[in-house]
Amino acid sequence: MLRFLFATTALAGGLFLASCSGDVEPAASPEIAAEIPVATGPAMVAAANPHAVEAGLDALRAGGDAIDAAIAVQSVLGLVEPQSSGLGGGAFLLYYDAQSGDLTVYDGRETAPASAGPDLFLDENGQALGFGDSVFSGHSIGVPGAIAMLAMAHEDHGALDWADGFDAATGLAETGFEISPRLARFIAGMAPRGPLDEWPASRAYFFTDDGTPHPAGHLLQNPAYAETTRALAADWRALYEGPLAAAIIDAVQDEPRPGGLTLTDLAAYQAIRRDALCRNYREWTVCGAPPPASGGVTVNEILGLLEPYDLSASGPETVEGWRRFIEASRLAYADRDAYVADADFVTVPVAGLLDADYIAERSRGIQRTTALPRSTPGIPDGVTAPGADATPDSPGTSHFVIVDSDGDVVSMTTTVESVFGSHRMAGGFFLNNQLTDFSRTPTDADGVQVPNAAEGGKRPRSSMSPTIVFDQDGEFVLATGSPGGSSIIAYTAKTLVGMLDWGLTPQEAIELPNVVARGDVIRVEDGMDPDILAGLESLGFTLDANRGENSGLHIVRRLEDGTLIGGADPRREGQARQP
Repeated sequence: MLRFLFATTALAGGLFLASCSGDVEPAASPEIAAEIPVATGPAMVAAANPHAVEAGLDALRAGGDAIDAAIAVQSVLGLVEPQSSGLGGGAFLLYYDAQSGDLTVYDGRETAPASAGPDLFLDENGQALGFGDSVFSGHSIGVPGAIAMLAMAHEDHGALDWADGFDAATGLAETGFEISPRLARFIAGMAPRGPLDEWPASRAYFFTDDGTPHPAGHLLQNPAYAETTRALAADWRALYEGPLAAAIIDAVQDEPRPGGLTLTDLAAYQAIRRDALCRNYREWTVCGAPPPASGGVTVNEILGLLEPYDLSASGPETVEGWRRFIEASRLAYADRDAYVADADFVTVPVAGLLDADYIAERSRGIQRTTALPRSTPGIPDGVTAPGADATPDSPGTSHFVIVDSDGDVVSMTTTVESVFGSHRMAGGFFLNNQLTDFSRTPTDADGVQVPNAAEGGKRPRSSMSPTIVFDQDGEFVLATGSPGGSSIIAYTAKTLVGMLDWGLTPQEAIELPNVVARGDVIRVEDGMDPDILAGLESLGFTLDANRGENSGLHIVRRLEDGTLIGGADPRREGQARQP
């Protein structure tokens, strides 16, 4: 029997940080303290591609745990879903160790090179560069962090040999895999002679000699990727030192628009263990990643703003249910955009934003019969509101959830940022364009630097929202998360409200139409009831309706009898399966 789920550091308003060490017994906390059994039972993998799901299941069948399976899933996703994530990107991973009760965030966010400054995306006249010139350039590439992060997590928790995690990816890269319909659409969308076609390596990989994109079903082999995964299996540092690292730097510094990343920057990279950011919501505890991830803060603020209201009485079939969700999202996104950045470089008022009194004051703005005229940031106690942020929104990324037979849980969001990242390849994989997650305009109208401006060694603000929920007895309830740029927060919050308040299954919560309320124009996905759309418009909301949304939600939920139920987003190509 375990006495405590995890040690906590109490903050204001029911917010606390879940410690990554369970050695110190915390003061009594009725929200956390619980005698819980070690979880045993079935396992599950939910991820965005069947090859990746099977690789994770194979790791579990071989006696691996959730971390071993995560390495296998990540390395295969980078091969078969390269438009979304890969070895050249970064990630945030929440890991719940059912044996010890520890909850740990592993931060594998990319870092800016030492040479980077606030003017990273400004031209010679001090004006912000265009989107293409920013993304499809060496300037956009940060030090990849996903592999270093997984190596740290494996050192802490892995059951199999590190090298075993790359077997599936190596085999697929050598023998080939059929291009999926979704990948084929993205390849075709970059042709002919588009930005993906600009770089020799990506052109040779995805196009025939005459420039024709490979279609769905084409057997795609990647011997360079197999060589890379073999090198990483032998030593994860191969990504950061030696021939592979040199190839990465060559790609970064290639013309046109070369970047400033160096071998010294690669060698200096370190993944970070962080405390999870947790807050109570009704009878549950919702945990996410802290800054530089903005998901843990913003998802919890959305839930906090909704908590005074009986959402179970106004479900997804009502205008009022969606009105409340929209207004909570608008207020929380406004705070997120104004304040959240890399807390190792700037002061992020996390406790203030999630303080019970502050949230109660903000939540009173939802007590309306019409739409809020504007969504503006609040000002927590002791905080001066910063200037406006100008961070673009890119919809890439992938999310997966793993629960092993011991009850250990991984909720991991992984990304190369935009579709195919920077479009530059090294070692058979794409390099990220993660530095475009910094604000393109580093100062506000008054010349004051915004929190999310670029700096050397800084991690750009992320929207990634890997989430794990516990009940009031401290038992694992569910894990969720999504890709989708800044919309990740709305996608993830939707599933939490759907399951915790509206009583939906994981699959039902995933399939709800996505509603993204960042700002004063509300994006609403195809499939929303026309009567609800009309009702929202009658309240004064400006809707951008009947549009597609690029979520890729994956969920595993534990039922009261200990069995697992999963969900996979039909907007992608994933599965939720058991060994």
